Amino acid sequence: MNVEQARFNMIEQQIRPWDVLDPAVLALLGRARREDFVPAAHRALAFVDTQVPLKEGAAAGACMLEPKVEARLLQELALQPGDRVLEVGTGSGFMAALLAGMSGQVITLEIDAALSRQAEENLCRAAITNARVVNADGHAGWAEGGPYDAIVLSGSVAEVPAALRQQLKPGGRLVAIVGDLPIMRARLHTRGHGEGWSHVDLFDTVAPRLLHFGEPSRFRF
Repeated sequence: MNVEQARFNMIEQQIRPWDVLDPAVLALLGRARREDFVPAAHRALAFVDTQVPLKEGAAAGACMLEPKVEARLLQELALQPGDRVLEVGTGSGFMAALLAGMSGQVITLEIDAALSRQAEENLCRAAITNARVVNADGHAGWAEGGPYDAIVLSGSVAEVPAALRQQLKPGGRLVAIVGDLPIMRARLHTRGHGEGWSHVDLFDTVAPRLLHFGEPSRFRF
């Protein structure tokens, strides 16, 4: 496989058509080595428009989201270089790597200890020093690192817990895939000043349920 050609094709054929047009996001996707965050058994899927399984057996729902979904969520956060970001659902660490490339500091929470260790190793090999992996249940967020300019949930939830929303700064953004099969929606929440909130639905998709975030999704690989 010509890796650079495959990366170019992924950006031009999958990501741009999904209205990901921010030059900084596209440039980052052109540099980021997604293939280094994909399990060896599924390396051939690194640039394919599909979810990539990260574990077998009981934890088989853990995955890397489709490249176009990762890219669109990243763009919608509108990150700035000094932003503090929280991710829930580290997986392989690739989304954390993208977030780190656009912001100042990232804390990423992963409930699965093995995945947490693997993500740490992946980020270390990629020489990413501004992303910290924490082996923890992300349902209540990580208050000690907040408040955050942005939060991303890298998996689906029945609804966004209030505890997570309250860890956003005024003007902060949170993206999550919300709902249940057959239709889930990627949604952008924005915190106003005081207790004001707004949200906009971005696109329909499906994603495996984050553990402890509602009834388990029936979606299976």
